[in-house]
This record gives sequence, C-alpha cells and structure tokens, in this order.
Amino acid sequence: MSKIIGIDLGTTNSCVGIMEDGRLLIIPNDEGFRTTPSVVAFTKEGSILVGNAAKRQQIMNPENTVFSIKRFMGRKYTDKEVANDIKLIPYKLQPADNGDVRVEVLGRIYSPPEISAMVLMKLKKDSENYLHEPVEKAVITVPAYFNDSQRQATKDAGKIAGLEVVRIINEPTAAALSSDFDSKNKMKIVIYDLGGGTFDVSILKLGKGIFEVMSTSGDTHLGGDDFDQAIIDYLIDDFYKQEHIDLRNDRVALQRLKDAAEKAKINLSTLDSVEITLQFIAVGKDGPKHLQTILTRDQLEHITKDIAERTAGPCEKALDAANLKPSEIDEVVLVGGQTKMPLVRNVVQRIFRKEPYLGLNPDEAVAAGAAKQASVLKGDIRDILLLDVTAFSLGLKTEGGIFSKIIDKNSSIPTRKSDMYTNTIDNQSFVRIEVYQGEKPMAADNKMIGTFDLMGIPPGKAGTAKISVMFDIDANGIIKVSAKDEATGKEQAIKITPDSGLSGSEVDKMKKDIGEEFSKKMSANEKLKAPQDYREEKSKGAEGLPGELDSRKKASIFDIFKKKER
Repeated sequence: MSKIIGIDLGTTNSCVGIMEDGRLLIIPNDEGFRTTPSVVAFTKEGSILVGNAAKRQQIMNPENTVFSIKRFMGRKYTDKEVANDIKLIPYKLQPADNGDVRVEVLGRIYSPPEISAMVLMKLKKDSENYLHEPVEKAVITVPAYFNDSQRQATKDAGKIAGLEVVRIINEPTAAALSSDFDSKNKMKIVIYDLGGGTFDVSILKLGKGIFEVMSTSGDTHLGGDDFDQAIIDYLIDDFYKQEHIDLRNDRVALQRLKDAAEKAKINLSTLDSVEITLQFIAVGKDGPKHLQTILTRDQLEHITKDIAERTAGPCEKALDAANLKPSEIDEVVLVGGQTKMPLVRNVVQRIFRKEPYLGLNPDEAVAAGAAKQASVLKGDIRDILLLDVTAFSLGLKTEGGIFSKIIDKNSSIPTRKSDMYTNTIDNQSFVRIEVYQGEKPMAADNKMIGTFDLMGIPPGKAGTAKISVMFDIDANGIIKVSAKDEATGKEQAIKITPDSGLSGSEVDKMKKDIGEEFSKKMSANEKLKAPQDYREEKSKGAEGLPGELDSRKKASIFDIFKKKER
C-alpha cells in the first residue's frame, strides 16, 4: 500500500508527518523548515507563491496575499464572524451565488477550498520530493468544532489538491494520539488546542490502547489571529494619539503592523519588553511619520486578557459534558502555537487547577497524531483504537420550527440512528426534510447543513406509507442519509442538496484548473527539491477500525412527515 501522510492544515502554519519503521518523522518543506506558513500569494507577474515565499512578500503585496483562509472554510458571507474579518483583512471577500465566501484576487474568484488546496499541493510536492515517490493519500486534521460544511470543504480541498482524504480527524484527538503517555495506564487527559484561528478542547479517557473522546467543545473563530489584532488595535490607537493619523485604511500599513504584532507577541513569551519600530509608516502634513514604541509583557497581557479568558467557557462545557471535575483530570496537554504565551498557560492552570503538561511540541503534535492515525489505517499499528465524538447535535426541523435532535452532541462516532416515518397527506409522492446541526431549541437558530428529498413514495392515504430513514455520521464526522420503502423493500435514493459548499462537478473542475494553474504559475524559487534520500518501507496491509453503532430510538415529527406507529 502506498504511504499515507498526516497533515495538520493550520490557520497560520501547516505541518506534515509520516510514520516510518515505527518512528515518527516530520517532513520538512523545500527550504528545510518543519512547518509551512498557510499563505498563498498571487504576483502581478503571474506567479503563485505558497508558504515562506508568499509570507516574505506579504507586506508589499497585501491585497493579493491570502492568509488565514481556514477561517472562511464552509462559511457564509453573511456570518457574523466573516463580517468582522472583512474589516481586518487586506484581501477582498465577496459572496458566491449560494451565499458562500469567495476570495477575489487580481480579477479572479477563488473558493476557500481552492486556496487551501494550493497549500495542500505544496505540502504534497514537498512530501513527494522528500519520500522520492508519489503521495496520493492523506489523513487531514480539522478543529473538533468544525461543522459538516467545514469538514466537507476540507475534504474538497484535499480532492482539488489531488489527494485522497482517507480520514478527517479532529485536531485535539490527533494531539492525544501523538502524546507519549503510556496508553496501558488508565487516565483522563484534556487537550487544550489554541491555534492561529481556532480553539478546541477535548477530554479523553486513555487505557489499554483505547483513546476514547468523552467530550469536546470550542470556538472556530478564536485563536492567535485575535491576539495579533488586539496588538494591532493598540498600536493604531497609540499612533493616532501621537500623530492624529488613522492607519486603519492603509492596507500596506496594516500588513506591516500585523507582521510587527506577531513578532512582538512571540518575543514577549520570553522577554519582558520589546521595541516596535516601523519607519515611514505614514505621511503627515509635515512629512514622513514613524511608529516607535515599547510594548511590555504586562501591557500585552492587559490588552489580550479577555481573549484568553474566552477559552474558559468551552473548557467548563467540556468538563460538564464529561461529568468531571478539574481534580479528576490527570494531565492537561497544550497544543497550538498560541499556547506558548505565558498568559494562556496561566489561564489554563487556573481553569484546571494544575500545571499544564509541556511534553509535546505544540507546533507539530497535531501532524504527528495524524501520521499515527494514518499508520493505524494502513495496519502498521494494530494496538490503538480511536473512539471520537461528534461536536454538534444533529436533528430535523419539525412542526412549529422546533429543532428535534436525532443524534446528540458528544455521541461516539461512527454512529447510526433510524426511525420509521409515514405520510400525513393523501397521495403524497415525496417529502423534503431539513437537517440542522446545533444546540438551540429552534431550528432557524442552528446551522442548516442540507435538505433531503425522499422521492417516489407510493400513492396512498395518509398514514399508510412505511419509510425507514437512516442517519449516519461516519468516522470523519460527515453526515449521510439513506431511506428504504418497507412496503416494497425497494431501497430509496435520497438526493442531498447542500445549502452551501461545492458540487461534485465544481470540485472536479477546480482540481483540473487549479492543478494546471499551480504547475504553470508556481515561481522558480518554489520549484521543489529533495532535501535528502528516504528509504521506502513495504506496506504491511491495512485494517479498518471497528465502529460503534448507537441504536437508541427517538421520535420525530416532520411538517408533512411523521413517525410511523409500529
């Protein structure tokens, strides 16, 4: 079997790992770095730059350099979080015909999965040159709190990049797999994952090779970017007080400020103060203006304290869902670059009342876990079983717009539930069911993930039809539906019409177009080199992971479709 790489597709940086001869290897990029910036740039000369090359020219080409695209995966242009980000990013966003977010660069429109695919294509090429063989399969991580649309968008990005995504795995769960805890000893651990754009917290029970997720919570719009923005706002306000010039409308100045804010934040994890100097940041009536100031760690913690404290709520929800007290947690593991910040570590210690475990590399742990899961799927590792959970409840819109849950939040996946339904109108030939994810009592307040048309119901009086409807959540956390007419025994096809996302034909076209564009326009300094020889390991076969089926039943009533009395 061909090799399967593990990819941490991050908001700020991405990382690739692989298991070889029982050893974990982090694959360096073509410049020798173990992580690659998740940045894509389009130059006026017609080149496409990805990674470090894109980030280096970001200040001088802000409008055509796309970063933090992960925040827009599977999102609507009208989402509150997207509306806030539009004011802060230098590149242009616009709505697609179906309301999804699109990026406009140099007169061309790209979907977020296309931009992410370019990052994945670079990671794929780096891996191929490192391994000296084609790479066609990958395990890709996503935030545990990604909904169905965001997970599907990630799978689409993989397909556009020419990768078969054999598994989508939650980032905190991947980090747990990479931990060096002896899985033969029973223990409960917390994975606190604060990355560039997302926050996840998961509680797992470990023992005898089983990694069982007990609960998960988080915020898909909370991360290092928010800390950077707080510093940027502070610098802009301080500069305005001194010079009476507002830098918010200057895209080049904003990008310089972002770069300076990120560097200052990193340095203040080890230093008490840093000097920030940006020459010729603006021009006033009396000539050029320079930004020069001292930022202390105390000031940084004061302006970012509320952001760090926002992680407390999801942590408390995860503890409640697992029915645990902080004293019952054995270890708290920190993952994600933002957890290097002393303020964040202090917040974690206060929430869980113990010193966090610092034995993992927060930048590489997720990719390492993805590589380990890839090795499990290949069959090379046979003594590990991963039992993950769904981050959201799944249900239907019922009479009065009520959200009726079918699969509860934190249910083990893969999971399957079915119920029997019937018609409520004479000679009803089809029914449309609206499916939602979320926890609010009203369907409209949750996320609609699709509509399902059940076609070909035999004509008859109300209450005579018998249709078994099955809801599935697979190991990737992606939802499927099937139906069967019990009267005829005929399997009923269901047409799934997502309210957002890319169609199969769009993905196939993008795969062809982006592949050609990427190959033609990739800059000469992005042509990939093989940094060292790498020995191929013969495949040992593959074994699938056993799943648990949840057969509990729950009644539900559709607007024109109701539960069939048995």
